[in-house]
Formats: sequence, C-alpha cells, structure tokens
Amino acid sequence: MRGTILYNRRMELKILTSIDAVAADQWNTVAGTANPFLRYEFLSALERNACVGERHGWLPRHLVAFDDSGRLTGAIPMYLKDNSYGEFVFDWSWADAYQRAGLSYYPKSVVAVPYTPATGPRILTTPADEADDLAGQLIQLARDWTEGEQLSSLHCLFTDEHDTRRLKDQGFLLRLGCQFHWQNQGYRDFDDYLSCFSSQKRKKVRRERRHVQQASIEIRAVDGQQASDLEIEVMYDFYRSTFEKKWGHPTLTLEFFREIAVTMGEQLLFFIASKNRRIVAGAICFRSDDTLYGRHWGCYENYHSLHFETCYYQGIDYCIRHGLQVFEPGAQGEHKISRGFLPTPTWSAHWIRHSGFRDIIARFLGQETDAMIEYMDELSDHSPFKQGLTA
Repeated sequence: MRGTILYNRRMELKILTSIDAVAADQWNTVAGTANPFLRYEFLSALERNACVGERHGWLPRHLVAFDDSGRLTGAIPMYLKDNSYGEFVFDWSWADAYQRAGLSYYPKSVVAVPYTPATGPRILTTPADEADDLAGQLIQLARDWTEGEQLSSLHCLFTDEHDTRRLKDQGFLLRLGCQFHWQNQGYRDFDDYLSCFSSQKRKKVRRERRHVQQASIEIRAVDGQQASDLEIEVMYDFYRSTFEKKWGHPTLTLEFFREIAVTMGEQLLFFIASKNRRIVAGAICFRSDDTLYGRHWGCYENYHSLHFETCYYQGIDYCIRHGLQVFEPGAQGEHKISRGFLPTPTWSAHWIRHSGFRDIIARFLGQETDAMIEYMDELSDHSPFKQGLTA
C-alpha cells in the first residue's frame, strides 16, 4: 500500500498495489456487480492467478478513496505498464516516436480492465451528491501520481459516456475507436431478427446456420456454475491454443477460469459445440444485466461456418431469449457487419506529460478522429438491414 493522501481532512485517498487490500463487499459497493469485469472477483482473480504482475507488465496501482469512517467511497482500477500488450487501444506509434526523440514512453499508467476491450465505467463512486466531485479528485490523484512517478502518460481505456465527459473536462485528449455491436430491438426470436435483413443477407445467414446443423453439431449455453471441471478445462484449452496460434502468449490461466466459475459463475458463459458427444469448439463469453460480451473462441476441428454460429448467432439468440439489449463480440472484425453487428464508437482518454508530445498527439488525434468517423460512415452503408431499418 502506498501514496496515502488526505482529502478535505475527512477523505483518505490511497494507491494500492493489490486489490486484496480492500474488502470484496466494499469494492463491489462502488463498482457494482452488474459489469462482470469491474467486480472484485474478476480483478482479484487476475492478480491471485498471476494473469497480471511483473511477468506481463501489468502492475496494480489501484486508486481508492475512504471516508472518515473507513468506508470505501470511490476507486479507479489502474496499472503501471511497461508495454502496451492487452490494451486494444494501439499506441505503439507513440512509443516509437518517443524512442526516436530519445525519450522513454514506458513506463506509463493505464486505467483499464486488463485484456478486456469492453466499454464501461472507470471512475467508480458510490451514488451520492458528491460523486462528481470525488471523481474529479480521483482523476487528479491519478494524474498527480503519474507525474510524480515521472511516467510519460496516463491512459483511460474504453470509457463510458459519463467518464469520457469527465476526463475531457479535466483536459484529457480523447481518442475515438470503432467496434461492432449488436442491438436488440425487441425481437421475438431469431427468425424475427432475420426478417429485418435484406433477402440476400438473410439467405446467407440461414445458409451458414444450416451448414452447422447438417454437420450434426449441437451447441449448448452453459454458465460457469453449471460447467463441469472438464468443460472448464476444455474451454481454457480453446483459449490457450487460439492465442498460441494467432497472438503469442496466453495470459489467463486455467486457475483463473476455475476461480471465477465459482465466484461469479452466473456471469461466465460458455457456448459449447459438440459432435457425437465430443466437444469440438467453444466460445467464452461474459454477461451483465443487459449486455453479452464475447471474449474468446477455439476449436479442435474445423467445420463450415461453426465460428459464426458459435461466436455470433448463438450469442444473438441468447440475448433475444434472455432480454439482453447489447452484444459486444470483441474488438475489430468488419466481417461482423453482414451478421448484424454495426459500427459503434468507443472512447479512450489520454493525458500526456510532455507538453511537446501532447500537442503533437492532439493534432494526430484530430486527424484520426475525422478519418474514423468517415470509416464508420462508410461501413454503415454495408448494413445487412433493409433500407430504413437498423440493428
């Protein structure tokens, strides 16, 4: 524990090197339990199972605020980073520019959920009249700590609308990104959803789903509480093998998945594809009260359109049946558009300590934002929905 600061003689602000320094119920009081990635159980499992730490360059530096009775009233999940891995807001070109100028871009501080490109709150406070004031104090502390440690920058990733506005008001530079999300328009079932597609696009989706059916593949939705240990092991193996094939080093561990299956299993969701009672593929998702988050996928055998069925169509059908309003299937992927996932803006906020680079990055972000808006407008023209309809 480090960095204790007194606030107005009745508020104590601290920077913690482990989330376990606060009680689970206190953290969840300010974070809530609706968003799975902000829960104490999720963040603590990352730390306890070596998914973050020195090996991966994600060192916890969580900001917390206590009132004079010792009650936690605010928090920010923050990390000291010596790389940009697992952030999904790409700043490698900024790091290269620093290096060419003879300056160090790393280490930096990052407010984010590790390895999770999902929009949500980042400045966590209890509902109160003073919430905005406390949020401002927490943001200022994060910036002061970043400057005091002589770090290059402070980055808040995948911020929701409220926090994006707060950070902009505090002088952070905003960066616009794009993901592809599905929106529930009160569809009765999957066929009702497809009825909103143009004829050609509707036939394509039905053809892809038919390929999976004709291969005699069955797909079940199983939450973490229902999953057997064998199923958790297989789903982890899908995650691990896919990362090793495509991205390199998998950071999540089997022990991490086993732990959250117990502590927050109702929000961990597997779509398990089996053929002849043998698991052949699967997708790992999480859910909140109103949103499904697609995270990882893997397979032992390749079948026509099984990826689309397991990662997209099963998720859409699940959202319709359970009344979820949004499906975020993960970062990137223009191929998602034809399946009903439309371009959706995402935001991050950045504070750059070096004034010269702050001006350069501000100009870059202005140009990038214009290009991103044009990109999303162009992609929206490829919507599968009938003219006049949206997702």
